[in-house]
Formats: sequence, structure tokens, C-alpha cells
Amino acid sequence: MALVMGGVLLLTAACNDDKGGSSGDSAASAPADANGSAAPGAAKASAAVLAVEPKDGAQDVAPNALQVSVSKGKLTTVEVTDKNGKPVEGAITADGSGWKPAAALAVGMAYKVNAQAKDDAGLVAASTTSFTTLTPEKKVSTNDNIADGATYGVGMIVSVDFNKDVKNKDAVLKGITFETDNGTVVKGHWFDSRRVDFRPEEYWKPGTKVTIKYRLKSVEIAPGVYGDVDKDEPFTIGRSMISTADAKTHQMTVERDGKSTTLPVTLGADATPSWGGTMVIMDKEKVTRMNSQTVGLGGEYDIQDVPHAMRLTTSGTFLHGNYWSNPFGKSNGSHGCISMQDVKGGSDSSVAGKFYNDSMVGDVVKIVNTKEKTVSPSNGLGGWNVSWANW
Repeated sequence: MALVMGGVLLLTAACNDDKGGSSGDSAASAPADANGSAAPGAAKASAAVLAVEPKDGAQDVAPNALQVSVSKGKLTTVEVTDKNGKPVEGAITADGSGWKPAAALAVGMAYKVNAQAKDDAGLVAASTTSFTTLTPEKKVSTNDNIADGATYGVGMIVSVDFNKDVKNKDAVLKGITFETDNGTVVKGHWFDSRRVDFRPEEYWKPGTKVTIKYRLKSVEIAPGVYGDVDKDEPFTIGRSMISTADAKTHQMTVERDGKSTTLPVTLGADATPSWGGTMVIMDKEKVTRMNSQTVGLGGEYDIQDVPHAMRLTTSGTFLHGNYWSNPFGKSNGSHGCISMQDVKGGSDSSVAGKFYNDSMVGDVVKIVNTKEKTVSPSNGLGGWNVSWANW
């Protein structure tokens, strides 16, 4: 008879229904006698009530929907694994009432949740559930201005563009993080709903190794729209080179790793003055075409072969070689660009050629004593013109 009763108790523990107060597949512990065997007729359900969202068997679950809670008890164990057995990080709250994952779950993945809780009497309630996260039908394209393993100047700003409007900006910022080998802190700044730029408080320290960590595939960027990329993107900061072009003296001072040189230049004429403020070399081209119609100046000029061109703004400001005039160090005669002595076809031994070869994307170029206002922070990589407090 005792054996039969023991079998009944085991059956009760293994198939406890919802009346026992726990969700999913649950079990409540029974008191044991002095010999460690379940005492006949003494089975008692835990008062703890577990709740797991999403429900067991749910499909198309949002990556941020998982949460475990308990009433009339405290959580003791929560284990969440994906279909490959990889555990999901998370922590039980200090009061023992809840648990959430540390980050959004992966999309298109099956998960299993095992949770246990105890009531005030020490009786255990357990739950085992499973669900599958959604597979996004809509994704947003993510692109930045960084090449894997490349080296950039100390003024480099990482600019990330999306092809759809971002509604959940805070979630996106949590999905784009920066790891540096010297503890440099990097923050993001939104210029509009499709562009966010990242930089440290001050120029990067030379030699800094940086890794951008994109974790956007499980981020709902806008209702029903998810990110398209989970990857690490490393780059390195090279030597320091900061150039300051003075519109009043027509000279440019170049500070490179503590050594200073001065070059004769010409900047924007009175009718077309150069932007002021801090800019960053965005791109380099040995030869490019410059047409005034592309920058709203009508038929002022169309030069097919401008040598040693380094772009400073999206709107068309360049630092480049000039072979068609000779105002360097004497006057300002450009349409807003900074230009230096060069020859037709470009020469590595010219002032412009040497500067071009010494430069890299991410180098800082400042323009001072100009009649024009400070360049817009969103015009190129002009984010250094925003204070850290407002970044």
C-alpha cells in the first residue's frame, strides 16, 4: 500500500496542473519523512505563482518580450537557452520578483526557459516553457564610413547612416557600442532620424585600437523594422596631424606628432569665404573634377583635373592642389576651398603633393579668421564643433 501511495505522489509531482499555482510544466516539492521518502498524503503545492511571457509554444515573439516573474515567492533559478544550448545572460532582481535578459534575444531563434521559485515555506514551483522569436520581414540598411582594419587620423568621427527613419534611437545606441584598448569613452549624436555620429570627448590618442560592435539584428529600429547587422568592425588611430589654415595670414600651420611646419595657402575670397571651425578629411582623390554648378555657383568654374583633392565637407569644401593660379601666402582667391601650390597632373614633390601623401582620412583641418560662420556639425564630419555637453 505504501508503494502504491508513493507512486501516486510521484505522479502528482510530475503532472501538477495549473491549480498548483505555477505556469507551464511545473512541480511542487513535498515534505519528506525521516528516511528521505515522500510522506504519504503530505503532498502540498507551492504558493509561489510563476509567470513567463511569452506563453509556452508562442511564435513570432518580439526579441525584447521575454520576462519571468513570480508572486507569493521569490525566484531562485532562471535558465534560458537557445536551440544550440547557448545560455542567455540575465539577472534576478534584488527582491527576487523578476528576471529579464541582459539584451534583446536573437531573431528567428527557438528558446527554452526553465524557472524555479520558492514560497515562504520553502516549497518549490517550477516552470518549463519554449517559444520562437520572429523572423523580420522588414530590415533597415546600415552603413558607416569605416573600413575593417583601416587606420585613421585623430579627428576621425564614425558616421552611421540608415536607409529608413529610426524611431527607437535609444535602442539603436545600445546596439552600437565601442571597445577601446585604452578606455576611451565614445558617445553618439543624432543629426536626424537617419544619421548618428560617434566620437570621444577629445581627439583620439594616437595608436588607439577601436572595435565597433554592431548588435542590431534583434533591435526593432522602427515598428516592425529591424536592424540588418551583427558584426565587429576594428580600426586603428594613427599618428596625430592637425592643420590650421589662417584666412588672415594665408598660411597653414601643420602640427604632426609635435613638429610644426607652415605652408603658404589661399582660402575663400571675400565673396566666397571659407567655412570656419573644425573639419576632418573625409576622403582623398589624386585627381577630381570640380564644377561650380554642383555647389550652386552657376558657371563660375569647371576644372576637370584638380590634383591632390581632400574633401572636408559634404557641401564641397576641399583642401587641394592648384596649378592655375599663384595667390599662395599672398591673398585669398578661392571659392571656399583651401588650396596649395601644385602642377598640372599633380606632383609628389609639390607643396600639395607632399601634404597629400602625409595626410590620411580622419586628419583634423581647422580654418580661423574667416568672415564665414562656423561649418555645420552635420556638414561632413564637423561634429567637433559641438561641445561634449551637447553631444
